[in-house]
Amino acid sequence: MATDRLKINNEIRAAELRVISADGGNLGVLSLEAALAAAKQAGLDLIEISPSAVPPIAKIIDYGKFEYERSKKEKVAKAKVKVSETKEVQIKVGTGEHDMLLKAKKAAEWLTEGHRVRAELFLKGRYKGMSEEFLKDRLEKFLLRIPYAYKIAEPVTRSPKGFAGVIERDLIAQAKREKSPDKLGTGNQNTK
Repeated sequence: MATDRLKINNEIRAAELRVISADGGNLGVLSLEAALAAAKQAGLDLIEISPSAVPPIAKIIDYGKFEYERSKKEKVAKAKVKVSETKEVQIKVGTGEHDMLLKAKKAAEWLTEGHRVRAELFLKGRYKGMSEEFLKDRLEKFLLRIPYAYKIAEPVTRSPKGFAGVIERDLIAQAKREKSPDKLGTGNQNTK
């Protein structure tokens, strides 16, 4: 569990506490002894839920139930957080048209999921001596085949293996594209 463990019962050091009862009612500011007595009378624990408040806030509740509810809330919050990563698609100078379209479709899926895509033109052997302008153009033509609106996160530059560029989704341009049926073809209209 990522959160710090809260102080309960005799671990609490504050002299006065603002106490919330088990049913959610406000008992007001009580001394530590009075708050512990109220918790003991209810057969529950006194948990300091907000130690930084002045005076600290404590709640009378069953500690096990409190921890269960807290871990449940954390799991829900974690599930809502979407992790974005950079996916990589690699083409070569001799990659055929069909393979390029398949890779462009996969890149579009990743963009839809919210990931960034690093497109790389892999060079080996004699291809390393080819015109830099031709090679950049080859990679940019591949990017135009991606059927999802994107923006350039990192422009096409030389990389250790050849040439590479990073793109990320552009939700505004994609929404415009989906509204106008005449632009349903492949390619990107927005290369900021």
